Amino acid sequence: MMQYLALIYETEETRSKLSQTQQDALYDEYRKLIAELGGKLIGANRLRPASTASTIRVRDGKRLVTDGPFAETKEYLGGYFLIEAADLDEAIQIASRIPAARMDCVEIRAVVPREQAVARS
Repeated sequence: MMQYLALIYETEETRSKLSQTQQDALYDEYRKLIAELGGKLIGANRLRPASTASTIRVRDGKRLVTDGPFAETKEYLGGYFLIEAADLDEAIQIASRIPAARMDCVEIRAVVPREQAVARS
């Protein structure tokens, strides 16, 4: 099994167009999906709005902190699902069930196991 990170990208416009009833129904879909995934779901969280982000850069030993997201964009990272799947095909199948995929987009990336990430050549 491999781990995959499903990055949920949203636009503020998409969410603002939903009525409270539609938002409640959407959250119900998320809760149902989370329950159905069981052990395949390692973690999932919604993130605070991009306007609350801080971007940190360190150059020549000096830290620069900027309020807001890294780039000016209409889409922002709104949340994630960390899942276990046998392969990319299964990860795509799971990601396609994430409600945000119908309104905005979900990006899938394989997670490099920690042992490999810190291994030295």
